[in-house]
Amino acid sequence: MGGTGFIGNKLVNVLGRRGHDVVAASLRSGVDAITGEGLDAALQGVDAVVDVLNAPSFEPGAVLKFFETSTRHLLAAEIAAQVKHHVVLSIVGIEGLPDNGYFRAKVAQEALVRASAVPFTIVRATQFFDFIGGFAQPDAKDSIVRPTPALMQPVAADDVVVRDPQAPYFGAVLGLESLVAGEDARLGKTNFADWLRLSVAGG
Repeated sequence: MGGTGFIGNKLVNVLGRRGHDVVAASLRSGVDAITGEGLDAALQGVDAVVDVLNAPSFEPGAVLKFFETSTRHLLAAEIAAQVKHHVVLSIVGIEGLPDNGYFRAKVAQEALVRASAVPFTIVRATQFFDFIGGFAQPDAKDSIVRPTPALMQPVAADDVVVRDPQAPYFGAVLGLESLVAGEDARLGKTNFADWLRLSVAGG
């Protein structure tokens, strides 16, 4: 679900290269998780559903409604189609930032998945790194991550940069441990420099 979006498009390609038969379900293919339209047909014969849907609005009420509605419809359709596993993309540290409306919505989504009869995996990722290519790039010569030229522009004499540790991130003030994995997390082996190099290269 969400197979033609930013994350979904990459995921479809990776799964396809690994030999999986992938259905890239999305509004473009006539599958609407909000209304339920097209879900039953799309899930026929499906072994696993990977939900990488994203809300069109970050407004707290709208994003909560989106994730709760789409997840309920997905899980109900999966039970009817006897889908064996549900995988959902989530975010590291969301339960620790209740002032962030988007994070509250993801917590609610996770709760629905956990309460369902469908076996599940919740992938809590640090997808914030997906945006880092816009301001940093790997140095092919010495594997050092360097700022992009855009960040190396001189600062005008009258420009003032103020560091504010209490500045909110979408309504929530971040702490040093806010967006890190918990003690029981299953950590991967990819280091940051390798990940960034592959991301910039489109891998």
